[in-house]
Amino acid sequence: MSGKIKSRSAANADTLKGGVSCDERILRDCHQLYTDPDSGLISIAESVGVKLLPPRKKITVLLMGNHSAGKSSFINWYVEEHIQRTGVAIETQGFSVVTSGRKRESLTGNATLHLYPHFKPLEEFRGVSEYLSTEICTSRQKRFSLVTFVDSPGLVDGDMKYPFDVDDIILWLGDLCDLILVFFDPMGQALCKRTLNIVESLNEKHGDRLRFYLSKRVMMQIVQELCKRPGLNKCGFDMPTIYIPNPNKPSRCVNQVEEVCRTIEKTINQTVQNTLNSLEKDCELINDAVTDTLINDRLTGSINRRARCKSCFLTLLGFSIPFALMALLVLGAASQELLELVLGRQGTDMLSLYLVSFNLSTVILNGCIGLVLLSFILLIVAHFSFRTQPTLSGKQKRQLQEKLEYVQDVVKTKKKKLYEEYLRQSVSEQDIGL
Repeated sequence: MSGKIKSRSAANADTLKGGVSCDERILRDCHQLYTDPDSGLISIAESVGVKLLPPRKKITVLLMGNHSAGKSSFINWYVEEHIQRTGVAIETQGFSVVTSGRKRESLTGNATLHLYPHFKPLEEFRGVSEYLSTEICTSRQKRFSLVTFVDSPGLVDGDMKYPFDVDDIILWLGDLCDLILVFFDPMGQALCKRTLNIVESLNEKHGDRLRFYLSKRVMMQIVQELCKRPGLNKCGFDMPTIYIPNPNKPSRCVNQVEEVCRTIEKTINQTVQNTLNSLEKDCELINDAVTDTLINDRLTGSINRRARCKSCFLTLLGFSIPFALMALLVLGAASQELLELVLGRQGTDMLSLYLVSFNLSTVILNGCIGLVLLSFILLIVAHFSFRTQPTLSGKQKRQLQEKLEYVQDVVKTKKKKLYEEYLRQSVSEQDIGL
């Protein structure tokens, strides 16, 4: 093993605190801020109609390539344990998740789906569950505690029939993974059309995640073949030559396997930064959503108050006008002087001329019916005017305000401390304040 790996391991060991590296602790704490059952950002966001996804505590690296390209051997070298079987027959190969844990253990397909909920959609691909497994090991070499490898079946051309749709599954995993490592073997299978077709499809959506690794014996041939592909001929290929170092068999060939480690390390660092940035954005998103909810609730309350006032006025009118007019007619029929006082002599004469041809009792009865109908209409309008929109209770508003203060005072403060802790690994404390 080279001196670079040893120095990196030593540097990582310096950041360990209680067996957990700084980056690992940051990702774990960020994940906890989202998923805490009592005060997690996910539950707070759901209360105001916002959906958030928790950040993952590790990066996911997909390894793909043609058969015998060295994917499993690379994983074994990276974790410094013999986890993956090498030289497995194509017919028995499946998708294997390799991750770190407290003890060495092998899990079946259903256990894998339970352990990794984001892999749950794999159930939609017929036949893959039986060929899905998880290997858990205790290694912490090369920051493996922050990496989850997904080892895919070796790809071959010809009449080979896979028990599942390997092409579509790899493309689906490409959407999920943070890094895609493509291995080409040096023994004549590097130009596997199936591999090149999948690489071309992945490049259309995730060209920034793709990294190519191959033997120098086929480098020029591979570069020429890839450059012929319409979807790849505009890319600037960087294909380090790698092989698993063997102390018993020294080689003069340049080995750039360290480049793979640096690529994984860069992805981890970028993931930590992205997670912290997403935490900041999600806090602002929740802040805006809670603030908008409280403002809209106040506006709704104002609209409801106006609706209640309108309803009360119409209700009062519906009860008062008919009774007032009925009393006026009754009293008017009984007292000529009262009519003259209310309507005046001219109005009284006009009313008398109008009522000459009618029976007084009939007029009063019809007037009562009309006024009752008018009252009924007013009361119906008042009823519909009283309909209001639901508003938050005092308790709910207090809870939202407390959640807003928690995000502002606790989560953002925690995020600031985590970011300073992350920066402290690379720069001095004086520079952090700049």
